[in-house]
Amino acid sequence: MKFIKKNILFVTITVFIFSIFVLPILSFAQQPTPSSNGGQPTPTNDTVNDGKIHNPLGPNGPTDIPTFIHNALIGALKIGIPIVALAIIYCGFLFVSARGKEAKLTEAKDALFYTLIGAAILLGAWAIANLIVTTVSGLG
Repeated sequence: MKFIKKNILFVTITVFIFSIFVLPILSFAQQPTPSSNGGQPTPTNDTVNDGKIHNPLGPNGPTDIPTFIHNALIGALKIGIPIVALAIIYCGFLFVSARGKEAKLTEAKDALFYTLIGAAILLGAWAIANLIVTTVSGLG
């Protein structure tokens, strides 16, 4: 039982890293398609080298910089907002576990302050990017 208690953080982090990095690689792996050349996969349109520069984000990917930045910020928001929510819940736990101790209350207040600053930066970047895209689109 001591071994489990001592290594629970390591096991949790290992499972988290495995589920974030390894499982998507396995689930998005492409199965080779059998063909008439002895079961070897045939090249698809993505792998044919025809001398042209292809969009690395796929055929339906963004074709200009503002669209790419918008998509990147939307992705960052989809990841960042749940992290901010979990950080605020953790700050609440810090406040409850402080039990009136001045040093722990200060630590909890600092954690909440930095969490809110991070949330403001995340949402501010999104707002500024939308403002710039709207302004540039209105000019053209």
